[in-house]
Amino acid sequence: MARRRERRVEPSPDRRKERDGTATREEKLGDSDASDRTKRLEPVVTERGLIKTDINFQEILTENSKVAENASQRHYDYPVLAYITPWNSRGYEMAKRFNSKFTHLSPVWYDLKSQGSSLVLEGRHNADKGWMSELRMRGDALVLPRVVLEAVPTEMLKKKKQMDKAIDLIVTECKEMEYDGIVLESWSRWAAYGILHDPDLRNMALKFVKQLGHALHSVRSTKNPEQQLQLVYVIGPPHSERLQQHEFGPEDVLTLSDAVDGFSLMTYDFSGPNNPGPNAPLQWIRFILQLLLGSTANNAQRLAPKVFLGINFYGNDFALSGGSGSKAIIGRDYLSLLEKHRPLLQWEKNSGEHFFVYSDHNNVRHAVFYPSLMSIYMRLEEARSWGTGISIWEIGQGLDYFCHLL
Repeated sequence: MARRRERRVEPSPDRRKERDGTATREEKLGDSDASDRTKRLEPVVTERGLIKTDINFQEILTENSKVAENASQRHYDYPVLAYITPWNSRGYEMAKRFNSKFTHLSPVWYDLKSQGSSLVLEGRHNADKGWMSELRMRGDALVLPRVVLEAVPTEMLKKKKQMDKAIDLIVTECKEMEYDGIVLESWSRWAAYGILHDPDLRNMALKFVKQLGHALHSVRSTKNPEQQLQLVYVIGPPHSERLQQHEFGPEDVLTLSDAVDGFSLMTYDFSGPNNPGPNAPLQWIRFILQLLLGSTANNAQRLAPKVFLGINFYGNDFALSGGSGSKAIIGRDYLSLLEKHRPLLQWEKNSGEHFFVYSDHNNVRHAVFYPSLMSIYMRLEEARSWGTGISIWEIGQGLDYFCHLL
């Protein structure tokens, strides 16, 4: 999920002005306004005055692990999907600890693969039924494991038996393991295979997602018989206003809207090793939402609740000179860098993100972009203004107090 992407083409300043009026949302969400808006958040992040642009490393080191007594209280009214990865056990603990903050939890467990002329669903060995039982005793979050569709698409999509088999494998696994549905990631794989440039195969790809959604909806949840199994579909952000054939656009959202319960939108990885910078500039996020939800109020109002805006809980450490590339960092890496280098944190107003610069033992300069309470808060407010849900990659990579905002 957290893959590198090329820099996106941003909307022109004039187009942004047309959409947002004379003042940008960044300006509307400045420090002076934040104090009023944060009144709905719980005391642990408001009374300490932690949601601000002017922060220092010592504050983060001191406050990040403090958890409020009423940590179960929700503050974000729309769907909140959180990913958990098997290689980061902290995510499992965070899911239990802040269970009531989430509406959907997606452990990254499964891959659907080609095996000769057949298909196989791999990953049940990752599934932790004890963890699921604990979750369900603590709250109502739905468990929708992620399934990555690795199967050769030309075979699977062109042959009805293969398509039916893929759907049957997924639905059967949901029944046997008592899941509440799945999160499916396939569009990026199909794009990598190059099949989305073929109009017929592209239509077959959409047809597969629709059929899977309808098949899941025909099954009732074991946990809650009144609820049908759900399908959340992973989509990447378009590169520009001129959509390419392989990109998932607004027409595709409309096409699948009746069969899909949510679209997990990967609005992160804007920058990469060749173009160091912010992970998800706020104006780029706004542009993507405008592009996908369209300019008509009816479409936006109807479809927005099904879009789960992606928010990263990880960051990047970019080597700026004399070094090779960059690396993704998670909470413990970030805290370690703060302790070691005691840096001056800076607020990048245009992107709405904090960063700092340091030099390593080889005198190579680095720029570190990692989420802060203020950057996450602003993205939640952006999502709230559109009426969208959010999807977090992934909760084990963040700092504890990030969850107070949810």
